[in-house]
Amino acid sequence: MAGGGRLPTAYVLDNGAGTVVPIDTATSKIGVPVSLGKNTQPDAIAITPNGEALYIASGVDNTVIPVSTTTGKVGKPIKVGIFPEGIAITPNGATAYVINGLVGTVTPIRTTTNAAGTPIRIAGILRGIAITPNGATAYVTDYSANTVVPISITTDKVGRPISVGKGAGPDAIAISPNGATVYVTDYLTGMVTPIKTATNTAEKPISVGTDTAPDGVTITPSGATAYVASYGQDTVTPVDTATDKAAKPISVGLMARGMAITPNGATAYVANWGTTTVTPITTATNKAAKPIQVGNGPIAIAMTHG
Repeated sequence: MAGGGRLPTAYVLDNGAGTVVPIDTATSKIGVPVSLGKNTQPDAIAITPNGEALYIASGVDNTVIPVSTTTGKVGKPIKVGIFPEGIAITPNGATAYVINGLVGTVTPIRTTTNAAGTPIRIAGILRGIAITPNGATAYVTDYSANTVVPISITTDKVGRPISVGKGAGPDAIAISPNGATVYVTDYLTGMVTPIKTATNTAEKPISVGTDTAPDGVTITPSGATAYVASYGQDTVTPVDTATDKAAKPISVGLMARGMAITPNGATAYVANWGTTTVTPITTATNKAAKPIQVGNGPIAIAMTHG
């Protein structure tokens, strides 16, 4: 199982098979899947900045599973809260923050010991998490309250919730590389809401189409384009972050969900949960390439930095 190396590796979480599958982004060849164990239902994945470890949230057994990318060895599962379904790692690699969707908490895990800390209480139904590039703040989407909640990484204190509108259903989340803007997909309205981190205020939502159910988002390293995966329409929509304009949707596989992008920004990858494939998208042309068969239910992707 390849780690960082000179070329980036995409690690695809196969929800149906309970495995993680490496893809060589230079050749689109898949490596040997790593089994996460019996009775796992992995829902979210994050990778340490050095590319040496994956942390995988498993909703069925309420654990986070560490995996070494160097050896492919699966570590001892870490007990967290009920139904962990989102995970993000601080830029210094010291802490993984896991959202426990059904109990409204966030569990910090120290990566040096893989010990879970005291859960941070938010309440609500939590869906997504992202951490600013400077490591100062985690932003968590609260699906039930139509808000995004900031958490101070230094103190683990919860800040004032940010409203993204009634009936929005905030779901997936990504932060621009310069840390200035948080982009939140609104599952129920087909919108993407930008939030300015300097003021923690939501701006005018950007429509990516009706009945799209946007369920994944990633941003190019330049910060110029956000790519939004639409579960309802089996598409990925590019959004120009300078103008907040959505471009023509790109057709991909059935039930588009998690996304990741290569460090050079050349290729975006989307997990097609319903067609057991991952679709690469060439960002220069916004064209979808040949889908890559990976297993029974690809749901999320993490990318090494090369």
